[in-house]
Amino acid sequence: MPETIRDSALDKTRQPSVLIVDDEPQVRDLLQMCFSYEGFQVFLATNGPDATQVAQEQQPDVVILDLMLPGYDGLEVTRRLRRSRDLPIIMLTARDEIDDRVTGLDTGADDYLTKPFAFRELMARTRAVLRRRGNNIADILTFQGITLNRGTHQVTFHHQPIDFTPREFDLLEFFLMNRRQALSRDMIMSRVWGYDYMGDDNIVEVYICHLREKLHDTPPRLLQTVRGVGYTLRG
Repeated sequence: MPETIRDSALDKTRQPSVLIVDDEPQVRDLLQMCFSYEGFQVFLATNGPDATQVAQEQQPDVVILDLMLPGYDGLEVTRRLRRSRDLPIIMLTARDEIDDRVTGLDTGADDYLTKPFAFRELMARTRAVLRRRGNNIADILTFQGITLNRGTHQVTFHHQPIDFTPREFDLLEFFLMNRRQALSRDMIMSRVWGYDYMGDDNIVEVYICHLREKLHDTPPRLLQTVRGVGYTLRG
C-alpha cells in the first residue's frame, strides 16, 4: 500500500506538498524529515505503481523521484504522470552518466540530481523548479513582526530591514518553519550546520545570541530557551 505522511508544521493558508519516491529507507526517511522541517506536507512511495497512484490521489506540488525503482522505473513513472498533469519532477539517481541525465530530462523531468547530494542543494532546486512554474509557495515567511523573504534573502522586523549573515538567515528560517515547536540543539545543528560539522560545540548558543540581539529580543520573548530540550520561536 502507498505510504503517506502529513505534516502541519507550516501554519500557512497554502502548505506546499511533495511526493518522495525512493525504495531506499534511509534516503526516504531523511528526505521526509528534511522536507517536513521545511514546512512541506510529505507523501511517500516506494515503487513505480504506488508513485503514480499517490500522485493522482494527492496532487503534490512537486515530485522527488528516484530513477531506479521496483515495479517500473522513474522514467516510466515520469511518462505516466506526464499523461495527466504537468507536474514538476526532480529525478534522483546513483548513476552519473550523461545519457541517463539526458534521457531523464527528455522524458519530462524538470531537473536531475546525482546521489549522494546535499539536501540544501535539493531544496534550492525544488524551490527553483516551483518558481519556474509560477509557484512561489512559502517563499515569504512571517511571524510576530518578522518577515523573511527566501527569494531576496532579506529580513525585516516590524518593517525595519535587518542584516543577517547567511548562517543567521538559515537559522532564523529554520525557526520560522517550525515556530512554536521545541527544537533540540542536535536538530538545529544537523539542519543548519550539517551532520559533519566539526567546529565550536557552542556554535548554536552563539548564533541564538546573535539572533536575539538583532531582533532586540531581550529578555527573550520570541526565541525562548526550553530547559532540557533546546529552543523555540514563540511570542
